[in-house]
Amino acid sequence: MERAEIYGRTIRHFLGPVADLLYDDDSVTEVLINGPNDVFCERRGKLERVDVRFKDEEALYAAARNLAEYVRRQLDDEHHSMDARLPPPERFRVHVIVPPCARNGVCLSIRKFKRSTATLEWLVEMNSASKEVVEFLRTAVRIHCNMLVAGGTGTGKTSLLNAMSTAIPDSERIIVIEDTAELQLHQPHTVYLEARPPKPDGKGAVTIRDLFVDSLRMRPDRIVVGEVRRGEALDLVQSMLSGHDGSLATIHASTPQSALVRLETLCLMSDVALPVYVARQQAASAVHLVVQIARVEGARRISEIAKVEGLDDKDRYVVTSLFKFRDGKWEYSGAPWRYAEEAFEKGLVAAEAAAIFEQMRGG
Repeated sequence: MERAEIYGRTIRHFLGPVADLLYDDDSVTEVLINGPNDVFCERRGKLERVDVRFKDEEALYAAARNLAEYVRRQLDDEHHSMDARLPPPERFRVHVIVPPCARNGVCLSIRKFKRSTATLEWLVEMNSASKEVVEFLRTAVRIHCNMLVAGGTGTGKTSLLNAMSTAIPDSERIIVIEDTAELQLHQPHTVYLEARPPKPDGKGAVTIRDLFVDSLRMRPDRIVVGEVRRGEALDLVQSMLSGHDGSLATIHASTPQSALVRLETLCLMSDVALPVYVARQQAASAVHLVVQIARVEGARRISEIAKVEGLDDKDRYVVTSLFKFRDGKWEYSGAPWRYAEEAFEKGLVAAEAAAIFEQMRGG
């Protein structure tokens, strides 16, 4: 019996109280265990308490240790937490944090991965965007705009990024860089790079920044970053400015304006001594569009698409809304967009969005 099969069986045993949610209920996307007697799940985008419990704290701790052993990590007094993607055939990403840092007891967060079926058309079917918004995004991707997908935890940033990536032509070479593998692109020439945490001796770590350096030497047509969290933001911004247009990434932020502020802050977290005004200028010049996703009326929706127009005379970001969701529908603001003329010239404007693109001309 192979190691993966052995651990597959033991994981199901140790996680017995939530095994049905993880393995048999396709409507569940995440299981959140806040100690042995407090279990929640996310089902169809909404959190709900589940009437299950573990025998005791030791039983839950045993489950956490089993997961750590599977991915060759440690959970002890010197290693208070663990973040990992379980190898196939398990399709889970797990995060564990143990006492005393976790005061409720062992906290275990398990996200389930499905084969991505997200497309731009799927966004319309899910009422996450209108046809006009979808055609605008498709065109923006094909014109090689640099775009940030911004949103809070659990708003669907990864699914939206997957959907947007379907507009990338099959002829392009795509490098995907992630902390934990989640993105599932369908293009034939896609290379996936995944960061690696340090070994128990503290050595062997491979960061997203390391992988970014590698990716620039791999002749990418596109660079897609699962989530910008740390100093790799500077590498992303500088790659956008140095000819790698068409980059896509997600970032935690609640508005397009705050997405740029966060990107700037993350740039300053790199090991490069960068003045604040330089980081701000580079972020403002590198990003063309911010696509904001949020939970609106209990559903995940694109709440706004905004263009970035640099800095004003007081060095503040100039962000102009192009589309906004209000009163149950998506409205075009009437603002011009400087890429609209190029979209017409290249024959990329779909009939559903022709009227809006006509208004955008001249931006």
